[in-house]
Amino acid sequence: MKQQQAEEFAEDWIAAWNARDLERILAHYEDDFEMNSPVIVSFGEPSGMLKGKEAVGRYWSAALAKYPELHFELRHVLTGVSSVALIYDGVRGLSNEVFHFAKSGKVARAFAHYLL
Repeated sequence: MKQQQAEEFAEDWIAAWNARDLERILAHYEDDFEMNSPVIVSFGEPSGMLKGKEAVGRYWSAALAKYPELHFELRHVLTGVSSVALIYDGVRGLSNEVFHFAKSGKVARAFAHYLL
C-alpha cells in the first residue's frame, strides 16, 4: 500500500467516526470482516472477536451510544504490505488499530490496541 492511499483511508475513517456515521464507518469493511479488540470483551464477547458487519455494527452502535463525546485525533499513519496502522487519540486515550485489506480494497481484518 502506498503512503498516500493509507493517508486517504485514515482521513476518511477518522472523519466517519467523528461524524458518528455508522454506515460510512462500515463502508470501509468487507461484509464478513473480522474485528478484534480487548474492548469487545467488555461488551460481552469473551473472545474479543466479532465477525461480519451485522455483529460489528451492533457493537459499534452500542459504543457510539455509550460514548457521546467520541472524537478521534489522528497522530500517525503507518503502512505495511496490504495493511495500515493508525495511531490516534480516542475516548480510551492513545489507541492503535491495524487494518488488513482484501484485494477489493476494503478491510478484511482489524485489530485494535489500547493502553488498558
